[in-house]
Amino acid sequence: MTDGARLDVPGQVSVVIATRDRRDELLRTLDHLEQLPERPGVVVVDNGSSDGSPAAVAREFPTAQVVALDRNVGAPARNIGARVADTPYVAFADDDSWWAPGALGRALEHFARSPRMAVLQARILVGVEERLDPVCDVMARSPLPHAADLPGPSLLGFVACGAVVNREAFLSVGGFDDLLFFLGEEQIVALDLTSAGWGLAYVADVVAHHHPSSARDPIGRRRREARNDLLATWMRRPWPVVARSTAAALAASVPDAQIRSAVAEAAVRLPGALRRRRRLPADVERQLAMLGRAADPARHQA
Repeated sequence: MTDGARLDVPGQVSVVIATRDRRDELLRTLDHLEQLPERPGVVVVDNGSSDGSPAAVAREFPTAQVVALDRNVGAPARNIGARVADTPYVAFADDDSWWAPGALGRALEHFARSPRMAVLQARILVGVEERLDPVCDVMARSPLPHAADLPGPSLLGFVACGAVVNREAFLSVGGFDDLLFFLGEEQIVALDLTSAGWGLAYVADVVAHHHPSSARDPIGRRRREARNDLLATWMRRPWPVVARSTAAALAASVPDAQIRSAVAEAAVRLPGALRRRRRLPADVERQLAMLGRAADPARHQA
């Protein structure tokens, strides 16, 4: 492999970060990115922070582009950053994640050899212990047929804080949907890219670091993830799958207050989900069924 530092990384890939009220974590991430030998361009989209994040970035990292929003738009802030970026590829990062030295150069090499690839999912190392994120192990063992024109196992999903995307492909499917707002927002993008003929791959030799912020709400995350799983099903899956998933969520909501809240929040968004409804091609639906059988073989026994 070519040394990533010798590639024209700044001219080919930008790092886009969406953030809100995590100034210290954000500045730490920017410090890591500034030390990369590749020196990629950085776009920070601030979701209406009240902690002075935009001013702090402008003061301490003047080469970073800052887009200061007046409200929290959630994950679609990354869409804004991707539009501002003027490079063919965008590497997403969260305010508590960053890219390893040489990673972006290697990503560009993979994209050059795999023009159909829209999303390169990196190997994510978590915390100071650099533990492999469990989702990466799942992706590495993807049961989907391996496409010969992709550099790693084929995927139907990705984790934004460790993904590099073909900017044109990402924006062509609309980016992250504001109906989902945040958490699990990647699934619709992945399905729409696959439906349009693009490929997504897990590539273990491209590395991202994630040091999860302590400013997290695990209960709220669980509720939003359940809500967005239901919304995504309503937006893309066949009606029998919609019926089964909705019935299961309603049944689970009886003893579980968080699922009950998730169903209520999804119900408020139902009109928007139906307006966005678009059935997946049959081959993509078959791949989803394959993933379902691999994840829960007992449930999918004939």
